[in-house]
Amino acid sequence: MTTPAVGIALAQFAPGPDPQENAAAIAAYAEEAAARGAGVLVAPEYSSYFVTPFDGTLPAHAEPLDGPFAARLAGIAAETGVTIVAGLVEEAPGDRVRNAVIAVDGSGVRATYRKQHLYDAFGERESDHIEPGALGAPETFVVGGLRFGLMTCYDLRFPESARILADAGVDVAVVPAEWVRGPLKEFHWETLVAARAIENTMFVAAADHPAPVGVGASRLADPSGVTIAALGPGPGLAMGWADREAIAAVRAANPALALRRYRVVAAPSS
Repeated sequence: MTTPAVGIALAQFAPGPDPQENAAAIAAYAEEAAARGAGVLVAPEYSSYFVTPFDGTLPAHAEPLDGPFAARLAGIAAETGVTIVAGLVEEAPGDRVRNAVIAVDGSGVRATYRKQHLYDAFGERESDHIEPGALGAPETFVVGGLRFGLMTCYDLRFPESARILADAGVDVAVVPAEWVRGPLKEFHWETLVAARAIENTMFVAAADHPAPVGVGASRLADPSGVTIAALGPGPGLAMGWADREAIAAVRAANPALALRRYRVVAAPSS
C-alpha cells in the first residue's frame, strides 16, 4: 500500500528571552505551514527561551513538560493540525536545566528528547548550564504513517545518535539546532545533515537559528542525502515532502543497513 507523502516544514527563526513572543513566532509559521499542506513543523533548539551567552537566567525561565510553553504549542497544533517539534528549556533539579526537544500535537506532548551530547567544543561549555540527557530508548512519534525520531544539534556529530533512530524504524530524523557560526561551521552543518541521511538511508529535517548567531541553512535531506528544501541565512520557512516509498527505493539500491556488521550500544558511564 502506498503511504501518502508528509509535508515537513522548517521554521528558521531567532528565539529570544520572551517565551510568549517565541510561541507567537511559531504560531505564525505553523499557520503558514498548514496552509502549504505540512503535517510537521520543525522549530529550532531553545525555541522557548534563548539568550547568548548563556547566563543565570536559564533556570528562572525553565518550564516543565506540562508548562505554559508546551500548552501553547498544543493549542497551536490543535488550531492548525500540524505536529510541532521545538526546543524547550526544561526545569531540572539543581543549578542546571535540561535542553529538551518536544513533539506536540493537539493532544499534548507526544515525545520528549533531552540532548545527550552537549556542546562542549569550539570554546563553548554547554554543560556548565545544561544537564546531559539520560541514555535510553529513542523518542519517536508517527505522523501520516511515517515515524519521526528526535535528536538535537551537536548530536549530528555523533553518527550513533542517528543510527539508533534508524534501528528503531525511524523514517525521518528531526534535528532542532542552534548551530553556532564560526569557521567551516556551515560546511560542517550541511555535510553532517547529508551524511546522517546517506548512511541511514532516511530523511533528515534540521532547523537552525538564523544569522548572526546561527548559520541558518535549515534543510531537509532525502535518503540519498540530496537537499530537497533549504533556507539561506535569514529567517523563513522551507518545506519538502517525505514518503516511505522514497526510502524503500534507496534501500533497494543501497541496502547498507542490512549489510552492516556492527551494532550501536550505549557507552559505559565515565
